[in-house]
Amino acid sequence: MAGYHKLVSLLAIFPALVVSQQCDLQFDGRVPSNFAAATFDTNNGVFNPDNVFGKGLNLGSIVQLQNSLSSLFDVDTIPVEVTISDDSIFAPSADNVQTGFRRAELLIASNDGTDASTTGVKTLHFSVMKDAQRPLNLTHEYQLVFLESNDFSTNQVVLKTGTILGANTADPDTLQLFGNVNANPVQTLFSTPFTEDVFHNFALTLDFDALTTQVFYSQGNDALVAQTEALANDVSGQGQFHFGVLKKGLNGGDDIVKNGEQEAGIDEGIIFGGIFEEDSSAGCLSLSP
Repeated sequence: MAGYHKLVSLLAIFPALVVSQQCDLQFDGRVPSNFAAATFDTNNGVFNPDNVFGKGLNLGSIVQLQNSLSSLFDVDTIPVEVTISDDSIFAPSADNVQTGFRRAELLIASNDGTDASTTGVKTLHFSVMKDAQRPLNLTHEYQLVFLESNDFSTNQVVLKTGTILGANTADPDTLQLFGNVNANPVQTLFSTPFTEDVFHNFALTLDFDALTTQVFYSQGNDALVAQTEALANDVSGQGQFHFGVLKKGLNGGDDIVKNGEQEAGIDEGIIFGGIFEEDSSAGCLSLSP
């Protein structure tokens, strides 16, 4: 599944030399074509079947396989949609029922919070796409992809859309990639309009030693292109990568997790493809299949 990919030196923002080489994978979250929704409820070796979704639900009930679609790095694999509803109330413990959120996220099976995916230099790949049949309510803030530190104290990098809480969001229909949310001020690493009917492809080179993040981006089947240099961003603290829909409530005050307001009748989703992480310690980074 790893395949051969094009290599770009991390020393250059806009590479002049591209050669073919296989990058070693840390994890592969691309969905095999023989998966069914029920496979997500098993120890399938790709995604954790136990998190993150509403109490009383199961992972297979909130995913929709997208057999007719293909993202940039889905060659023999298929994209998957993560959906939320009124029942998407996550309860990590009996006294921590997150009534202010509606959320559902995929977690990589091997990413336990202290594994090698958050050490050294790694490049995280993923693609996101809207579902016109399950539109988001952009008066809310959504987290689509994020790294949550192992002590749950911060998100070191997070892709958001919608109306960002505490910010002046000029256009909520935008994909905004932020650095560590505990920084003051929080750094916007990259942003782009969240256009419909196309996959938005990201690669994030995360240097867990130098504490930097570099952003690569493209649309559709176009090869990834560097959008930034390696930017200072505190990615320490290890943790787990989340891929899904975390919808924050409105008017939550000091406790948005429990007091945020959510409208009834939620039927929303985001399509994900090409999720994998490669080892970039020797400069290997895939720009296209």
